Amino acid sequence: MSEHIATLPARRPRVSRRRVTVGVAAVAAAFAAWWIVSALGLVNGARFPTPLTTWQAAVQLSRDSGYAGGTLFQHIGHSLRLVFLGFLVAISTGVPLGLLMGFSKRFDALIGPVFSLLRPIPPLAWIPLAILWLGLGDPAKIFLIWVSSFTPAVINTYAGVRNIDPTLIEAARVHGAGGPLRMLREVLIPGSLPMIFTGLRLSLQTAWMTLVAAELIGAFIGLGKVLDTAALDIRPGMILYAMVWVGLLGAVMTRGLEWIEKRALPWLR
Repeated sequence: MSEHIATLPARRPRVSRRRVTVGVAAVAAAFAAWWIVSALGLVNGARFPTPLTTWQAAVQLSRDSGYAGGTLFQHIGHSLRLVFLGFLVAISTGVPLGLLMGFSKRFDALIGPVFSLLRPIPPLAWIPLAILWLGLGDPAKIFLIWVSSFTPAVINTYAGVRNIDPTLIEAARVHGAGGPLRMLREVLIPGSLPMIFTGLRLSLQTAWMTLVAAELIGAFIGLGKVLDTAALDIRPGMILYAMVWVGLLGAVMTRGLEWIEKRALPWLR
């Protein structure tokens, strides 16, 4: 048994390096195929992004004049701010609500039907009300991100609490953790953390999807604004370049959340 345990740390870096190598090779192959298809003229360059038009878009956005009302870093900074604020509001409201609904049957009976009624409504269906209530500014976009990210946080936190072994809860009560705050701190949160982090990852992904949709309507700056303007100008290279940045930023934020999860849940490494 000790020999098998000793070999585990050596295998993980090898597997990790293999995954990185395969990932880099896949990206290189996809880029090569993209370049060949574009170079041979198999697609219409006016409708399909090519490496050249995408590079030209990158150069234009990096200049001081920028595109769609701002430079690349201005667009990125604005979009990141909206996602972070909307995501922060979503988890600060969704996680506590999920904990309460999962632990208290009375609270679940009170709030559950309302949540079940609102849950199927698509986030984009809230756009008219968001504009009516908050206008076309950033508060409306933060509201839409909150609406979309709130649901995964609630559902997964609720499931995490409900999956805790009832024996553990009873044992905690017997040993003096009968108070709500102590029960929350010592049993409910630690026991449901894996599912909470799952909900956070889903909420973060949903936040980015909703951001782009929200910025397509009435935005003055942001990556969604770039996408909307480029579509009107028929610039597929600019559209692809903005999409790449949305994917990169979403991936980086997800990796950061996974880094936090590994340190909060070291036993799951």
